[in-house]
Amino acid sequence: MCLAIPGKVLKIEGNKGIVEVGNMKREVFMHLVPEACVNEYVLVHAGCAINMIDEEEAKITMNIFKELLENEVC
Repeated sequence: MCLAIPGKVLKIEGNKGIVEVGNMKREVFMHLVPEACVNEYVLVHAGCAINMIDEEEAKITMNIFKELLENEVC
């Protein structure tokens, strides 16, 4: 199963952007969301921002991921 992860757009240059996901910053392709602006949130999948997401929903999703990782059983 593949998941898209929300991230905050920090910088956009052409078709690429820098997105903060948790404590990590990643370069992603932005061509699928040309309407995205700095300080907005996008869903990132396979190195591409694939959709816009509002800040509240992004934070809820990140908290769920954080909780899942904290309770992971190997």
